[in-house]
Amino acid sequence: MKTLRQQVMETIAFIKPRIKESLDLGFLTGTGLSETLSFLEVIWEIPYKDLPNFPRTTVESHRGSMVYGSLEGKSILVMQGRFHLYEGYTPQEVTFPIRLMQELNIKTLILSNAAGGINLNFSSGDIMLIRDHINLTGQNPLVGPEEPAWGIRFPDMTRVYDKDLMDLARQSAANNDIILREGVYTGLLGPSLETPGETRFLKVIGGDAVGFSTIMEAIAGVHAGMRILGLSLITNINNPDAPVPTTLKAVIKTAEKASAKMNCLLCDLISRLPYKPIS
Repeated sequence: MKTLRQQVMETIAFIKPRIKESLDLGFLTGTGLSETLSFLEVIWEIPYKDLPNFPRTTVESHRGSMVYGSLEGKSILVMQGRFHLYEGYTPQEVTFPIRLMQELNIKTLILSNAAGGINLNFSSGDIMLIRDHINLTGQNPLVGPEEPAWGIRFPDMTRVYDKDLMDLARQSAANNDIILREGVYTGLLGPSLETPGETRFLKVIGGDAVGFSTIMEAIAGVHAGMRILGLSLITNINNPDAPVPTTLKAVIKTAEKASAKMNCLLCDLISRLPYKPIS
């Protein structure tokens, strides 16, 4: 049986001849956000199903395509759609795109997601800058045999989200009159949504938003030595004292309506990269 790294390298052999320059940035989109970076000058697009060893997206609104292009003079690889633990994928399969980016020597990673707001000061349609996260999935992509080529066995997680990238996001938001919330993202296994009691618990432990993604990819990105920016689009507010039922369709609708704001923020931010050389 092939190892995960062997599978990744087979995918690299398929992709690398199609990339003519070094990549500045990797971007992984969340629910309802596949069309973010609409100003990207697309060089090529490959559906996930046509990539060797690549998982398939099964969730509505996750387009399932790898896109290579340029924006503001930066060479970018975009993963339109991600994989989730609740789909039955392993943490290693969920982070396959991150390992692919690592082998392509991508040093800057942007992760976006759609999330429920726990902080009652937030509003539906807000963008939250992820300052930190809490992993409540019970899983970790680094469990199992060690792969020394990908990173150290026990990576430090005290600074997951890059301070300089967060500063750039704040500048871009201010320059475009975008309200940028900040907070802690709590990651659950899913796919069932939170009970009021669970929401109260998440508030008590310091959560500002909740979702079913991002954590696995962030851990793998840290392990890979990447600088990471995390952005959550708040699609609904979870008030445990006045709970309002929500659906995937409602989440997608809100995410799609607010994607223009996310697009504006990211395009401005990308125009400011690189902010300093990678050491």
